[in-house]
Amino acid sequence: MKQRCHWVGDYAPMIVYHDKEWGVPCYDDQLLWEYLVLDTFQAGLSWRTIIAKRENFRRAFDAFDVKKNAQITPERVQALMNNPGIVRNRLKIEAVISNAKAFLKILEHKGSFSTFLWDFVQRKPMVNYWTQPDEIPVRTDLSDRVSKELRRLGFRFTGSTMVYAFLQGTGLVNDHLVNCFRHQEIIHSYER
Repeated sequence: MKQRCHWVGDYAPMIVYHDKEWGVPCYDDQLLWEYLVLDTFQAGLSWRTIIAKRENFRRAFDAFDVKKNAQITPERVQALMNNPGIVRNRLKIEAVISNAKAFLKILEHKGSFSTFLWDFVQRKPMVNYWTQPDEIPVRTDLSDRVSKELRRLGFRFTGSTMVYAFLQGTGLVNDHLVNCFRHQEIIHSYER
């Protein structure tokens, strides 16, 4: 039986997410935007809740098309507020709109959000060697710096704790526990 990180549990979609996505270095702007939206909605909730509603979010937010998300109208916000398949939080929905606009400005100035983000770690994932769940921080100097810059650029719901979860999920930081089978697999993938 494979050893996994403590937070995965036995919910099949969480297992798939952990085994296939979490901590894998992501350089794709479309997928980075999706993770940013999902992490925005996750703030204050469990990741399991978001994973369970992921397909509903995908449908509700036009397959995470950042250009369409930037153009969501007040009428559409109300329709999203009435959608029981997603987390219905007006502030988070409105944050997606403003974050999409800020994301597009980064694309315009940097060419890609991936370049902007990966520059914080000199384009190389940070690898941690945690043995116990309570060793894993909820925020770091890195997440403080990224959060500060995102907020300066107009992003909302991007506090340091949320940003750290985002950095973990997108593989800028490898926080798989050392006894998790994915820890070494991901490190080996850097070497290819």
